[in-house]
Amino acid sequence: MQRKQHLQAGHMKLYSLAAALANITVTNHEVTYDPDTSWLKFHLGINRYALYSRDDPTVLQLIKDMQSMTVISADYTQDEKALKGACDCTQVVKPSGHHLKLALKMRNLAKAMFKPMRQQRDEETPEDVFYFVDLQRHNAEIAAFHLDRILDFRRVPPVVGRLVNITSEVLKVTQNEDLRAVFFTSPANNTCFFAKCLYVCKTEYAACGSPDLLEGSLSAYLPGLSIAPRISIPSPWIRSYTFTGREEWEVNPFYCDTIKQQYPYNSGNRLLNIIDMSIFDFLIGNMDRHHYEIFTKFGDEGFLLHLDNARGFGKHAKDEMSILSPLSQCCMIKQSTLLRLQLLAQSEFRLSDVMRESLQEDSLRPILTEPHLLALDRRLHKVLRVVHRCVRRLGKDEVITEDFFKSTVTPEAATDGTMQR
Repeated sequence: MQRKQHLQAGHMKLYSLAAALANITVTNHEVTYDPDTSWLKFHLGINRYALYSRDDPTVLQLIKDMQSMTVISADYTQDEKALKGACDCTQVVKPSGHHLKLALKMRNLAKAMFKPMRQQRDEETPEDVFYFVDLQRHNAEIAAFHLDRILDFRRVPPVVGRLVNITSEVLKVTQNEDLRAVFFTSPANNTCFFAKCLYVCKTEYAACGSPDLLEGSLSAYLPGLSIAPRISIPSPWIRSYTFTGREEWEVNPFYCDTIKQQYPYNSGNRLLNIIDMSIFDFLIGNMDRHHYEIFTKFGDEGFLLHLDNARGFGKHAKDEMSILSPLSQCCMIKQSTLLRLQLLAQSEFRLSDVMRESLQEDSLRPILTEPHLLALDRRLHKVLRVVHRCVRRLGKDEVITEDFFKSTVTPEAATDGTMQR
């Protein structure tokens, strides 16, 4: 018993230190600590292959807890603090133009990121809107978590929908004066708040309750950077974030041949993981994957985190084939990924049906409209057609790869003294 109390005190001290380093506001509310809570079990279950193991009951409990736990503190996320220079978050934060999200802390030191509703379910991204100024959709975050789990990637932190009272659960519990300053009452007597960001930080872009309740997504926070360091790496298939620019991969069909020679893509699983991510992004219609993150502890063979998916599910009728460029240009895919995709293409396990059933578990259902669900089936078949064309051109042995098995580097490059791991 004494040893357990000593371990609890050690964990408490460690997490308190992590909170201080992350510049998180400490509240006056009573904060309890229990080593058996779902959030801590989730953190301790992260391994080099995924955020959680298949059929882990902790995830279901964590989702349930995020739906019901009392919010005791609200603050800006690291993104907003980085924009204001209030924290050194440059390792994992890339300041951009659109931020409307908050860090909500519950009892037992649990913390979740809240993204409020910005669009109705049936609203589509306008045709003239660029991907890098598209609104962030809370239902896309929820649906992306379910899809990631169905695909058996398990690289998206657990996400759940929740109705939040932004007066009692945000405004009245925050100690951040800047956050309090962006709250106002609309002409319809609804409580609203807007973002601290670079471009659309005005009342006309605010999120409003009805009058206080506002639905949104809650994403479970990962362990703090002082406990589980991670880094953000530009994607080799990063898009041009200008109105006219084009990147090399957009004009060079042999671009992947160059990438395959470069560290860390010349061996191991990194390139295959990027291809997994491109398939995931294609299915949700996300064009905004400019960086990816990895836990440094797991080295080069660790998985890629599928974070920040709120710009998915914007246009159900458009299939942006350029998102699949890593797959179509490299003509490589993990055998485990392909088998799962082939299973979900069968009529008895159709992806749209599995997603529809899974999303029924969320309290904000329906999460996706029927056209978005059916688009998943159409896009899945397009992914399989790309794989089929690669196999027909290069053969199965060159295309379908066992996890952690095949090197992508050529024999000449492998003997080149400049190619160091």
